Amino acid sequence: MYVLENGTGRNRLGISVSKKIGNSVVRHRVKRLVKESYRLHEDLFNSGLDMVIVARRSAAAAGYKEAEGALLHLARLHGIISGKVESPDSQGLN
Repeated sequence: MYVLENGTGRNRLGISVSKKIGNSVVRHRVKRLVKESYRLHEDLFNSGLDMVIVARRSAAAAGYKEAEGALLHLARLHGIISGKVESPDSQGLN
């Protein structure tokens, strides 16, 4: 994940999925998982950021929970989440 302030007051999300990940169906599925994870947690992210997420090879086999957990983990590492974030497992989702 790459993060840069954009000065617009709103977030912009970019998702990069290489051809090494798989065919177009697999690449599009990875993009959809990341977009949905971001959409559901958009209110947690700080405003005014450009974020580029680069998918790794393991993302091809990942499910929604893995994508959500990875996105929130990366956001915590970069310090771009405001407030306390509960992990997906602590919300009763197993």
